[in-house]
This record gives sequence, structure tokens and C-alpha cells, in this order.
Amino acid sequence: MKFIAKSLVAAALAGTAFVAAPAVAQVNGIATASPEAVIVRSKARIAAYQQIDQTYAAQITQARALRQEMATMQQSLDANKDGQLTEQEVGANPSVVQQIQQKEQQMAQLSQPIVLAQTYAIEQLIADYNNARQVVLQNKKIQILLNPDAIQYAPDSINVTGDIVAALDQRMPTVQTTPPAGWRPRAESYQTQQTVQQILLGVAQQQAAQAAQQQQQQPPAQPSGR
Repeated sequence: MKFIAKSLVAAALAGTAFVAAPAVAQVNGIATASPEAVIVRSKARIAAYQQIDQTYAAQITQARALRQEMATMQQSLDANKDGQLTEQEVGANPSVVQQIQQKEQQMAQLSQPIVLAQTYAIEQLIADYNNARQVVLQNKKIQILLNPDAIQYAPDSINVTGDIVAALDQRMPTVQTTPPAGWRPRAESYQTQQTVQQILLGVAQQQAAQAAQQQQQQPPAQPSGR
């Protein structure tokens, strides 16, 4: 099985907060499902990431501080404050550029064990994905299963992503987050980890934008009279 690295924020947000929504019916044995969204929404993946966040809380805090420092430095390079960095602006401050590169290296070192743990958790889910998918194919008598991106239109009822999530949750409710000594991830597992990160980032950005919009729509507080 090959996981397709694409932006799948909408698929990951199907329903609310990663709640699996079982499909109602298929059309002539044809259904759709997103493997990446299945991984994102699986209970084992969510629990594993929470555990990893706790285990590497100090590194995550340091990485956030470094990211903020890098953003401040990049803003300082933007001489005309237009939000874009030109070659001239970058070349005018080589020392700042060097500091940013050093912090990027520090970020990579801090992130390495986190990424490895996440990829290990994901690789376990990938290993059982085909089995969970086969359960749904048999139960729903599906003859053709397509990625949602492969078709222009289809009713929501033929999307069985939620069904595969439920099957995977039942088969693999938990995964390990500590890789064995010397373990190295498969390329497919690392690519899926990167896709999951993109989805989660997109979800976070979308939720932040929605929260900001709701806050703007709230009426201003009225001063209390005496």
C-alpha cells in the first residue's frame, strides 16, 4: 500500500475533532477512503502523540523558543517590512543569516527524537492498515476503493474513511512510542509522518482562524453602570 502525500485537512476534519463517521452506503461497490486521514484520526496515533509530547516536553518548549527567535531574526532582515525577503536584504546581514542557520540546526537536533518516536508509532499503524481496510471491504462488499482526490465528485455516503478508522481502532487500540535500539524507519513511514504533520498544522491553523473570526464577531462588552 502506498500512502499519498497530499494536503488532507478536510478529510482529517471530517465530522468534528477526528470523530469517525461511518458511511451509509456505497454506489455499485465503489467507495473512497483516505489512508492519511485514517492514520491522523486513529485513537492510537492521537494517544501516542500525546505521550510523545509529554516525554519530550522540554525539547518541544526549547524548539518553540528557537522558532520564535528565528522568526524575530527573519523580521529584522526585512528592511522594507513588506513581509518578503529579497536576496539583497539577506545578503546585507550575513551574521544574522548565520545565526538563523545555527538555530535551524539546533531545531533539527531537538526534533530528531520526537520525529523518530512519531514515525515509529505511525509505522505500526501502517503495518495493520491493510488488515483494517480489508475488514471494511468485506463487510460492505466494496469492490473498488479510491482515494477521494482521484474523483471529481462523490456523495459523502461512499466515504468509508471513518469505517476504516473504527476497524483500525479495534484492531490496534495502542502503539508503542519508544523505538528499539538502532531502529530506522522505512521511507514510506517517514513520508507519512511528514504528511500527518502537514495535516495537523493545517487543522491547527484552520481552527485558530475560526476562533479569531468568532472572537471578532462577538459584540463588544458593555460597560457596567452604577
